[in-house]
Amino acid sequence: MSGQTKTSKSGIDLNGLKAAAFDLSPEPAMVVSADGALVAVNESAEALFGQGLGLLARGRFLAALPPGSALVSLINRAVEEGGPVRERGVEISLFGLPPFEADGAAAPLGDGSILLSLHLKSGNLGAERADNLRSIVGLGRILAHEIKNPLAGIRGAAQLLKSGAKAEDAPLAQLIVDETDRVRRLVDRMEAFSDDAPPSRTPVNIHQVLDRVRALAANGVADGLSLREQYDPSLPPTLGDEDQLIQIFLNLVKNAAEAAHSRGDGRGAISIYTAYRHGVRVRAAKGQNLRGAPLEVRVVDNGPGVPAHLRDSLFQPFVTTKTYGAGLGLALVAKLVAAHGGLIDFESEPGRTVFRVLLPIASEEDLTA
Repeated sequence: MSGQTKTSKSGIDLNGLKAAAFDLSPEPAMVVSADGALVAVNESAEALFGQGLGLLARGRFLAALPPGSALVSLINRAVEEGGPVRERGVEISLFGLPPFEADGAAAPLGDGSILLSLHLKSGNLGAERADNLRSIVGLGRILAHEIKNPLAGIRGAAQLLKSGAKAEDAPLAQLIVDETDRVRRLVDRMEAFSDDAPPSRTPVNIHQVLDRVRALAANGVADGLSLREQYDPSLPPTLGDEDQLIQIFLNLVKNAAEAAHSRGDGRGAISIYTAYRHGVRVRAAKGQNLRGAPLEVRVVDNGPGVPAHLRDSLFQPFVTTKTYGAGLGLALVAKLVAAHGGLIDFESEPGRTVFRVLLPIASEEDLTA
């Protein structure tokens, strides 16, 4: 879509092929310039939006979008990260038309402009995975009794260690006690957990959750790795179960650490980011209305990436990249995220894998309850 002609060795006009692929793509696609103007649209986009799209192309596209638009958030992310990004199950509102749900993707084109495409046949990942992961609950019930006995022994041993530990080692022993108690609470809830029962929800500071996860990882799975964080301090609380949120992000950081360690060159790194994403809405379960989920947490590692053949089924039970893994960690994470009314997704390539969790925020009524 550049004005400069480029040909292959066989004399084929590559720019012409790209333009034809853009125009004939079944997915609605648009090109937005660096100053926010709509400079190109394909036939599918014209069919979706009608003449309103052509009229808007004469003006500032981004300026015409409603406040908090998911498309603005998507474009801004592509600019910030300098590469392709995507959002699943977001609400799109354009040109006065009724809002609709779609998957969106944005990619920089190298000249400051952004290619924006929509996929309309999107199913919400949270709802689909919640249905597919019911077997995890049954498995949890079976394992619960067997887990409780060794937990009691671990807790007792940690208390003994704490009583005789040096002052500098006592916090680590207490950390074992606290984590054993947290796992026990999770097991207790798993025993009585029904497939449709939502988690208990209270306002939770996500950064306190992540600080706890970081402390656990730094003294365990992430030992020897570079562990960085970049938080948005203005984030409001999310609404959820603190123990389950710790479980979600501890599993993600543990997987990231294992991937980073597998480099084997001593340069493994994990980064944790938080941000507020305006306009992001998801449907947590079938039949429920769309709800806002703007609180974003990203866990990034520089490991080898997720194998291509596993990407479509990575959140399903018993799917794993590990030789001796059970394939239940990410399946449980996806179930817990869906139960919180959120969404989990990932992007992966060699040297960079990003797991992204979107969560709802607590309302004023939740904060004053």
